[in-house]
Order: sequence, then structure tokens, then C-alpha cells
Amino acid sequence: MNKKQHPDLCVDIGKIRLKNPVMTASGTFGYASEYAQLVDLNRIGAIIVKGLSLVPAPGNPPPRTVETPCGMLNAIGLENVGLEAFITEKLPFLKTLSPPTLVNIYGQSTDEYAELASRLNDVEGIAGMEVNISCPNVKKGGIAFGADPKSAYHLVNAVRSRTSLPMIVKLSPNVTDVTAIARNVEEAGADALSLINTITGMAIDIDTRRPKLANITGGLSGPAIKPIALRMVWQTVQCVKIPVIGVGGIMNAKDALEFLIAGATAVQVGTANFVNPRATTDIIEGIEAFLVENKISRLADLIGTLEW
Repeated sequence: MNKKQHPDLCVDIGKIRLKNPVMTASGTFGYASEYAQLVDLNRIGAIIVKGLSLVPAPGNPPPRTVETPCGMLNAIGLENVGLEAFITEKLPFLKTLSPPTLVNIYGQSTDEYAELASRLNDVEGIAGMEVNISCPNVKKGGIAFGADPKSAYHLVNAVRSRTSLPMIVKLSPNVTDVTAIARNVEEAGADALSLINTITGMAIDIDTRRPKLANITGGLSGPAIKPIALRMVWQTVQCVKIPVIGVGGIMNAKDALEFLIAGATAVQVGTANFVNPRATTDIIEGIEAFLVENKISRLADLIGTLEW
């Protein structure tokens, strides 16, 4: 390939065409406007906004973030502005951008998820949704929907019945067998999968002998979880036919390339945004440079090339 030529970075996530495989991870990029003065938003492959619920949610009391070796714990509690404020106050800005906007949704019951999906279905400017199934099912004693294959199936099937939008389902790593969840979610109608969500952890202040998070436990993210995420993505790619999006500890292009070689169609960048607001575009440039250096004209020719 002529080094003056740019390799083709396009990928397809269901019916959504991305100009490159780098997406923002929900909860780490706000509603994009927060980063407008720091990074060229139009270069990103897709923007996934922070988790959205039917009504506004205040989240957990502080302290709700704490730095840990090779990462961070968060117990934000899915704070968000709610559906109506998102549509009227946040979406207008997102509609001015060229990358597709995907809305991460969550609820505490199947009915809440389905209602939210239905109300987002015909909203102009939304390219698809990402369904967070790591949330507690209040009708099942607080057990996460994504912890049980049958619960995951019924939830995703209910959402699928209420929307025609492309649907990504975000899987939890806090399960015994992620492939069992993945297969059921695919059967229920998911167009793609994203994994992993954060891993449950905690930190203690030895001087006060109290948890560092008011919520006691939180979700671990950052480089510490990358090997686990990479393993789960590779396992999942082997057992489903729909695209898999890699998430977890991706800080640079090398990290992203590992996921792509393992079979991920795209990647999401999360915690790295807090360290380097331009992490997404730096990673895009790094992927492109790798393809040029290795004379690979299409990213599609690199995806899933792991040999073992």
C-alpha cells in the first residue's frame, strides 16, 4: 500500500456504518459537549452517551470515585438527566456532529427498559442504543439482569419488540460464563455485543478503617481489567455471529489493536478519556499508522487474525 494513501478504517456494527472503529464508552464521555473544547469530536467513530433512564437519577452520594493501581473505582450510580431533558437539552448538540450517536439505556425492570426503547425509537438523531444489562432487577431481589442467561434473554427480547433501532447489548464480566449470556442475548435479537462492563471491587482507607467509596463497592475500570476484557471478548467472538465491541482498559492504539486482532469489530475507550481527553483520536491515528506500517489497506483484513 502506498504510504500516502489512508487505509480503510470503516466497520459495520449491525446497520450502523462507522468511519473508524473507535467509540466512546458510556459514562466516561458525558454527552460529548463536555469534551468539545478538548478533542475533535467529528473524528470519533461513534459517540455513546452516559446511561439514560426514564426519569432523572441523582446517583450515589460522594465520594464515588477513587483511583486504584492501574485504574479506578467508580460508584456514580448512573446519574443522568432523564429522557425528556436528554432529548431537549443534550441531543441538539449531538445532532450537529458527524459521528452516529448511540444512547445507553438502563432500568430497574423489564418494563422500564422496554418503555425507554419505545420512546427513543422514533427520535431523530439517534442511530442506535446500547442496552446495559448489568443493572439490578428490583423484581428479582436486585440480581442483575445480565447475571442470568434467561433473564438476559427476556429483557433483550422485550426491548427488541419495542424498537427497530440497532441494538448493542453491554455484557457484565461479573458472571460465571459470559458466553452463555452472549448466546442468549444474540438469540433474543441483539445486533451486536459490547464487553466488558466494570468489575466489582472496593478500596479501604486504612487510617479511618472505612471504605473509600460511600457505596462501599464500585466498578473497577482501566488497564487493570484489560487482560480479563480481552479474554472475554476472544471467548465471545468464538460463540456468536454478531459483531463484538471490545471495552476495558484500552489506553492506546496497541491496546485497541489487541482487541481487534482477537476478533472485536470495534472498541470503546473509557477511563483513558479521564487521563487524556484526546485518547480516542490518538488511538485512531495509532491504528491507522499500524496499518500503513504493515501495508494493510483495510482494517477488516486485520480483525480476527489471532493465530493459536
